[in-house]
Amino acid sequence: MLEAPIVEIFSSIQGEGLLVGRRQIFVRFAGCNLDCNYCDTEDSKSVKNGELKSVDYVVDRINSLKTEDLHSISFTGGEPLLYADFIRKVIDRIDTPSFLETNGTFPNEIKKLDNLDYVSLDIKLPEHFDGDYNNKIFDREIESVNILLENSIKVYCKIVLFPESGLDYVENLASRMSNEINDKDLVSVVIQPVSPISRWKNSKDLLFKFSQAIGKYMDVLTIPQLHKFLEIE
Repeated sequence: MLEAPIVEIFSSIQGEGLLVGRRQIFVRFAGCNLDCNYCDTEDSKSVKNGELKSVDYVVDRINSLKTEDLHSISFTGGEPLLYADFIRKVIDRIDTPSFLETNGTFPNEIKKLDNLDYVSLDIKLPEHFDGDYNNKIFDREIESVNILLENSIKVYCKIVLFPESGLDYVENLASRMSNEINDKDLVSVVIQPVSPISRWKNSKDLLFKFSQAIGKYMDVLTIPQLHKFLEIE
């Protein structure tokens, strides 16, 4: 029987990205291949923090949480692509649009999920890690974006920016995205100012500069974490 480590399944409002404000049911998986220093779901990093659940259990739990305003089911983590086979089976059994939140570093796994509807794919920066940054991460992220586009799946890229992030580096990254994404006009970039937003108190003008730099090459929006303001999960 196929199982996956689940931290929690709950209903709430999406607080990030292009689906911000939408009612979703969140399926949070345990375990992640990266160790980002800004992560706000520390309990989902380790597989040990999850409880093994079956596809039947997850589907039944989703059905029990459905509300009239439900937009989609969010598969999040951790890194949900560690459990792509499991997610595919769940999606095949629900009649609600699916939404994947991923770091995009498993292109071979994302190929298995051609039944997705929406994807939020993180673009990682060197300052997201306390250790060395692996340049292959970006290549895998872009490969994943292109796989999703080939399968006509709606995808946007999210970049968590720090006040300390390098403006020139971010602009060069956007230029590379523009050149390497097969159909860049179908992909928006969401700037997510790192939380807490108080970190930006003395750097508000920098947000405009980041937006302008990315906007030279890609469609760009700046969206902070809504759920932090609402103080909801």
